[in-house]
Amino acid sequence: MAQLVDIGAFSVGQGQRPFLIAGPCVIESEQLVLETAGRIAEITRSLGMPYVFKSSFDKANRTSISSFRGPGLAQGLEVLAKVKREVGVPVLTDVHTEEQATEAGRVVDVLQIPAFLCRQTDLLVAAAKTGKVVNVKKGQFLSPQEMSNAVKKVEEAGNRRIVLTERGSSFGYNNLVVDMHSVQLPGGGGTKSAGQREFVEPLASAAAGAGVDGFFMEVHPNPDEALSDGPNMVPLHQLKSLLERVMRICDAANPRR
Repeated sequence: MAQLVDIGAFSVGQGQRPFLIAGPCVIESEQLVLETAGRIAEITRSLGMPYVFKSSFDKANRTSISSFRGPGLAQGLEVLAKVKREVGVPVLTDVHTEEQATEAGRVVDVLQIPAFLCRQTDLLVAAAKTGKVVNVKKGQFLSPQEMSNAVKKVEEAGNRRIVLTERGSSFGYNNLVVDMHSVQLPGGGGTKSAGQREFVEPLASAAAGAGVDGFFMEVHPNPDEALSDGPNMVPLHQLKSLLERVMRICDAANPRR
């Protein structure tokens, strides 16, 4: 049964104001992260929208072995801690191993389980035992109903602070099929994933009308120069107008939120 989950000073879930998880895919530099987090925080505050900053210290599932993965655990957590202190928002990051979950759990507010790892029992249990919110991204190879197994693993490890993020369903051919939540084209760029960021607004608008509890967006000041997932990112200067649109739809579809 769905329940409210506290993240920082706000709650997310049914009946709550829709929230935003957003930031650059990977930590490229401390300056970029702080500037992006600060600007997104300003935008979301103006809209009364709860906000969680996200960025990864390591992208372990990049398509090519030569792709940029991030600064690593120690340096990445230092940057995320600085975002918490200076920007004053909760932070989220991916973890790929039990050791990473334990270390990151000492700093971040939300531990994210990548979609490809959503069935990894030891990782789910380690994340759960930190007591932090656990955001499990749905594997592209699973039906939504199957995510109840991931939820049960986290709950049986003693943690009911669980958020689930839709990632679509993939039948290969470099595409996510029948999905209104993702614009990524996995592996569609040969040695990297491609994407169709022009569809972020219509898909987010459709999700808003369907009554989602929150939005997950990759955001970057200059997506064409981003070191990871650039084709899927919302340009920072376009974010405010996009969020204004989706929040108007959310308010119209669910006036009591």
